[in-house]
Amino acid sequence: MLFGKLLPREGNFFELFNQHGTHIVEGARAFMLMIQNYADLDQREKYANDVVNAERSADRVTAEVNRLLHKTFITPIDREQIHGLINAMDDILDLLQDATETMQLYDVRAMTDEVLRLGDLSAKCCERVQHAVSLLAKISQPATAEAAIKTCEEIDKLESDADRVMRAAMSKLFREETDVRELIKLKAIYEQLESISDRCEDVANLIEGIVLENS
Repeated sequence: MLFGKLLPREGNFFELFNQHGTHIVEGARAFMLMIQNYADLDQREKYANDVVNAERSADRVTAEVNRLLHKTFITPIDREQIHGLINAMDDILDLLQDATETMQLYDVRAMTDEVLRLGDLSAKCCERVQHAVSLLAKISQPATAEAAIKTCEEIDKLESDADRVMRAAMSKLFREETDVRELIKLKAIYEQLESISDRCEDVANLIEGIVLENS
């Protein structure tokens, strides 16, 4: 019996990835609802709290993954891949929370169309991240591996779209915004929102590497 207890174990890493991906989507959707209802102070506060709660829940999952890494002798994929992936996923929610707090601290007057477009692209990226992560447990199957790569390519395209929106938003901001304080606020928010899609692309690149090495 003692020997059985000492046998290497894989741990439930894929399920924890799925849990984290769910929290990412929860946070992204709450963020979108916050900026869509920005004029309503009660709704704004409610959805901002939802973003924070999603981030805290994801932090607990990240801590569990790192704890499990120390207890597991044999992991289903490379240890560095597990560590890199969960931390890259955590960065996404950190940025969603940062953007939420920046809007609250800066007291932005109103959401611009550009904020809404960048927020929408970020939310779509987050949804694709969750989908790609959900496929990892079965990437040994060729069809699943192909689906994961395709989803990663979709994230790359969304990130490119966010880059274009960001450039257009900055150009418009510096041409048309006459209030310097508002310009500074919006510039910071645009940059944070664009960074969310960048972090999603980082996750996509990691997943592509995992798929190529393990399928």
